[in-house]
Amino acid sequence: MAKQFVRDRVGNEIYLTDERWQHIIEFHPEMVDHRQQLFSTIKTGRRMQDALDPTLYTYSCYIEDLEKGFNHVVVVVKFGFTTNGRQNNFVLTAFQKFVY
Repeated sequence: MAKQFVRDRVGNEIYLTDERWQHIIEFHPEMVDHRQQLFSTIKTGRRMQDALDPTLYTYSCYIEDLEKGFNHVVVVVKFGFTTNGRQNNFVLTAFQKFVY
């Protein structure tokens, strides 16, 4: 399974697997042509920790050239560690939404 890596603004390494990308485009087809915007959202977007699950973070970023009716890409990342103590941060899903 291929992985693509990116770092967020605070230096966390996050990866996207082919399996997760297939999930994203199956359930959120508006993302098909926006893989690069997913990575730029992680690199530069606003990051918020989930109130109920502190291992989940949501990244969001205004993107001008999205599908009609959308203006933000949202990426949900699961943070964790492997059994040997290495960081294991990966993209769970991504989608587009409209934010006023």
